[in-house]
Amino acid sequence: MITALCLAVATFLATVPWGQGLVGWLQSHKIGKQIRVDGPPGHQVKRGTPTMGGALFLAPVLIFGSLLAWRTPRLWAPLAVTLAFGMLGAVDDLRGLRDVQGVGWLARWKFPWQVLLGLAGGALLYLAGAPSTVLVPFAGWRVNLGLGYIPAAAFVIVSMANAVNLNDGLDGLAGGTSAAAFAAFGAMVLTGARSDVPLGLLCAVFVGGILAFLWYNVHPARMIMGDLGALALGAGLAAVALMTEQWLLLPLVGALFVLEVVSVILQVGYFKMTHGRRIFRMAPLHCHFEQCGWPETQVVLRSWIVAILLGLLGVALAGIG
Repeated sequence: MITALCLAVATFLATVPWGQGLVGWLQSHKIGKQIRVDGPPGHQVKRGTPTMGGALFLAPVLIFGSLLAWRTPRLWAPLAVTLAFGMLGAVDDLRGLRDVQGVGWLARWKFPWQVLLGLAGGALLYLAGAPSTVLVPFAGWRVNLGLGYIPAAAFVIVSMANAVNLNDGLDGLAGGTSAAAFAAFGAMVLTGARSDVPLGLLCAVFVGGILAFLWYNVHPARMIMGDLGALALGAGLAAVALMTEQWLLLPLVGALFVLEVVSVILQVGYFKMTHGRRIFRMAPLHCHFEQCGWPETQVVLRSWIVAILLGLLGVALAGIG
C-alpha cells in the first residue's frame, strides 16, 4: 500500500509540470472544444477551451504502466484496452473539431467500433489470465463464465467507456469521480485476501495521472479531457475491474456513471412514448441538477463526495466477500 501511495504521488509530480505546455500547444493548434447547441446554455462559455487534454494523464499511464508491465506482462492487456479506446476517442474529438454543432462522430458509426474493440479487449484480458470467475457480492458465490467472460467483458468495457463519456460534462466531474473509482479498486486488490500488487500499482498510476490533469481541469477548466480521455478512462476502469473477481462491484463503485446512462435512456424513452414530455429537465443527470439551479462547482463537488463514499462502500463489500 505504501508503494502504491508513493507511486501515485510520483506520477502526479512527474505529470503536472507538463500541463501548461500541453494547454499552450492545444491553443496554438486551435484544438478547442465545440459545445453542443442542445446543451445547457451556460456551457457556451466553454466553447474553444482546449480539448483532448486527456493526453496529459494517458501518457504517464502508458509510460509508467509499461514499466510495470515489463515485469508483469498481464498488465499489457488493460493498458492496450485503455490505449485502443483513447485512440477511438481521439478520432471522435478530431471529427468534432470540424463540426460547429459539437456533435462529432455519429453514434451509429462509432458504436460498432466500440463493440469490436470491446470484444478484442475482452479476449485480450482473457488470454492475459484475467479470472474467468466472478464473485457475486453478498452471496459469496464464484461463478465460472468460461469463454462467456469475453462477451461479458466487452459489454462492461463498452458500457463504462460510454458512461464516463456522458459524465464528462462539467469541469472536474469525470476526472474526480474516475480517480475515486480507480482508488477504490486499487484498495480492493491491495488489501483483499487475493492481493494483486502489480494491478494495485497500475491503479495508483491512473490516480496520479488523473489528479495531475485535474490541476488544469477544475473550474474554470483550462483544458478538457475530450473523448480521448473519457473513453480511455472508462475502458481502463472496466479493464482493471475485469482483471479481478470483484467486477460486479463496478456498477456500485461507478454508480454515478451508471446513473448518467440510465437518465439518458429514461429521458429518451419517455420523450418518445409521451410525444415530448420529459422526466428530467435535461439529461444526462448532471445537466438536470444544473437546470435545478445548482452551481457547476456544487454539482461537481457533491459528485466527488458521493463517488468517494461509493468507493469506500465497494472496498468494504469486497472485504466482506
